[in-house]
Amino acid sequence: MPTRILLEGRPGAGKTTALRRLAALLSTRPVTGFTTEEIRQSGARVGFALETLAGRREVLAHVDLPGPPRVGKYGVDLGVMERLALPTLRPTAESAGRLVLIDELGRMELACTAFRDAVDALFVAEVDVVATVHTHRDPFTDALRRRAGIEVVHLTAANRDVLPGELAARLQQPGTRQGPPAHR
Repeated sequence: MPTRILLEGRPGAGKTTALRRLAALLSTRPVTGFTTEEIRQSGARVGFALETLAGRREVLAHVDLPGPPRVGKYGVDLGVMERLALPTLRPTAESAGRLVLIDELGRMELACTAFRDAVDALFVAEVDVVATVHTHRDPFTDALRRRAGIEVVHLTAANRDVLPGELAARLQQPGTRQGPPAHR
């Protein structure tokens, strides 16, 4: 059975950093997906960029983008989700043994219907998935948390440095389920 992990943490807990470290540690299997990061100007957050694990990067959300949609003060470019994120989630001829890393299942990303559909399909496919989620409630991520076979791992300041290594050890081989990490 594929491994399906929701890596849950509060904003600023280090979810993106943990996912990037996990990707770097997994040299023995194919890994696809994306991460997001803040865009800052003069110390203030003005947006978010999305970057695939293959290195393609675009602005996902920014205070200067008009939207729609808008999430808080940010206009979101859903085309970035379609151009960059979706191709990393879809199965390919080389999908066997693939691990998909998603950072994150948040309001900006979930504003894209095609992305939500792709994530739904991914979580029933025969691939391993690790996705980051906020601790706040959301109908989409709440439904994922309730699915059979989904493991929720809580990322905290106490475990964020060791958790990527623990997850990498479990995920080195496709479809391995060796139990939860020691720090839950």
